[in-house]
Amino acid sequence: MAGELPRPPGEGWGGGTRRGIVLAAGLSALAWPLRSMAGAQVEEPLADSVRTALSASVSDAAPPEPYFKDTEARLAYLRWLGDMSGRLRRKIPPWQERKEFLQTAWYETKRAGLDTQLVLGLIQVESNFRKFAISGAGARGFMQVMPFWSRLIGDGDAGKLFYLKPNLRFGCVILRYYLDRERGDLYMALGRYNGSRGRPEYPTAVFAAAKGWQYVDRPPSGPT
Repeated sequence: MAGELPRPPGEGWGGGTRRGIVLAAGLSALAWPLRSMAGAQVEEPLADSVRTALSASVSDAAPPEPYFKDTEARLAYLRWLGDMSGRLRRKIPPWQERKEFLQTAWYETKRAGLDTQLVLGLIQVESNFRKFAISGAGARGFMQVMPFWSRLIGDGDAGKLFYLKPNLRFGCVILRYYLDRERGDLYMALGRYNGSRGRPEYPTAVFAAAKGWQYVDRPPSGPT
């Protein structure tokens, strides 16, 4: 899509043999959390340099609106937003909430050098777009982030993982971290994200769900 931030080479999700096989404050006491069947990231020791880098990544504030280099880039984004909004309407009915979700997903994926449609597929598999989803292991929110990440690289307040922006920020930063650890192998990175590294079920499910979020930009034809 025109105007997207550049994706580092080798990070497309469709290529490669194994790739082809296949993370509450404000939560009302009356709002019961919905259970998720997702897996869970495994807590592992982090080197001080890695912890510092990840902490900086999650603490850097996101701008309230996406930035575009020119008008055409913005128009391309708006076309994408309209298309994705139609697809997401059943999952997130209120327009303003849906718009904020898509805007945040678009920004955070580009910021982390991830494919937006892949992350939407991951969210579908992890929480089915339920903001207050909780897995049996305690993972929280849209991207099912484990609370220990708040202690390792955040401010220790795991309740924030039920908020949209912190949840997607943590989720994308964590997936980026796993992808780097796996040297660009998305199949293995997805398995690590889900706590099922090396097993095909989760990567296969995410790749399949991501197909439902494929998008090809089609600018309107000019005058003939």
